Amino acid sequence: MNLPEDLKYSREHEWVKSDGKTATIGITDYAQERLGEIVFVELPNDGEEFEKDETFGVVESVKSVNDIYAPVSGRVIESNDPVVETPEILNEDPYAEGWLIKVELTDPRELKDLMSAKEYEAFLKEEGE
Repeated sequence: MNLPEDLKYSREHEWVKSDGKTATIGITDYAQERLGEIVFVELPNDGEEFEKDETFGVVESVKSVNDIYAPVSGRVIESNDPVVETPEILNEDPYAEGWLIKVELTDPRELKDLMSAKEYEAFLKEEGE
């Protein structure tokens, strides 16, 4: 399983890459693996705002339909349209081409509540995954 060290991770299996004021959000390699073949992605429009832990999108696979939760609060500044048009990108490259949204952070302090790669890996083991 691929867990880039430069990212932060949520308990709902989203990742965050931040530069301080903005954050890029996606689903983890673990999440896409569990979902199986992804066939549909729904993302918010630019300008939409959401709070931490609120649903901001949907990922549908041949196995199930799952909500995507915001690991941080913010306003959407860009959605990854190619992922909507070609959902299998999430299976092929969840950390680069498969990012979902970019947000302007409402409260950058929320980033400290997320897990490091090592903490996320330990969380997965603890959960029996």
